[in-house]
Amino acid sequence: MEIAERPAWVDDELFPFQSRFLDLDGHRVHYVDEGSGLTLLFLHGNPTWSFDYSTVTTLLREDFRCIAVDYPGFGLSTAAPGYRYLPAEHAAVIGGFVDALGLSNVTLVGHDWGGPIGLAVVQDRPEIFDRLVLTNTWAWPVSDPLIQVMSHVMGSPIGRLLIRQLNLFVNVMIPIGHRLTTPTSGQMDHYKKALDSPARREASAVFPREITSSRAFLADIEAGLEDIAALPTLIIWGDGDFAFGDKELRRWQQTFTDHETVIVSGAGHFVPSDAPEQFAAAIRRWHIRAGSQ
Repeated sequence: MEIAERPAWVDDELFPFQSRFLDLDGHRVHYVDEGSGLTLLFLHGNPTWSFDYSTVTTLLREDFRCIAVDYPGFGLSTAAPGYRYLPAEHAAVIGGFVDALGLSNVTLVGHDWGGPIGLAVVQDRPEIFDRLVLTNTWAWPVSDPLIQVMSHVMGSPIGRLLIRQLNLFVNVMIPIGHRLTTPTSGQMDHYKKALDSPARREASAVFPREITSSRAFLADIEAGLEDIAALPTLIIWGDGDFAFGDKELRRWQQTFTDHETVIVSGAGHFVPSDAPEQFAAAIRRWHIRAGSQ
């Protein structure tokens, strides 16, 4: 799927934003840039895109500048020839994106793979980022045997074939990753149509393998966490997640010296879209309190 502009299947009511495109190192990077004020940079996971933050953006754009970007190969972004869709490559693209927009005083909002990808950018450009919001994510080599097995199985040739041919991550993971809400058929269409062919699903198929194959990338981020441990951090945690639980939550709480935790009771993996009102309210309250201190 070659995307030169916003496709007709994007519903203006479900995604009520102007789609913007940035040509960056051969990539065509799609993003939304809504509102004004302190900048929130939203980074998504697998197999989502900026659409995952659509309700949150609608709720927050009156008070914040909300920027949500799609990695090459996801959402409405397309990748340059030869791009391998590796997390380290995505981090380089997001770094270039931040530079191209001249962003400063940024709050990173990272979910799933958006955590390690975003934190790699934060560590490389610490002068640009002021605060962190982390939601159901991680940023270190995985040691859990079940997750390692899942990475090897889903990252195997057969696993990748299933993802490419059946859009497995969208059709299975999106529904089971929502516990408080049920995605509507229209919402599911926005995830399905963004990855509408086997070739287009390659980006989604690469990520499971990289949970273990990108060990060096994750180890580098882990080693750099100490350098950013003083950044004010809001942890928004869905406690009904199939992927991340108390172990990861405690790790984040132990890492950041100035943190606040908001537990979204019952929320699944995709917290921004499963509980967008609670998600947005937590960010707004946190920033208001910070401003009054």
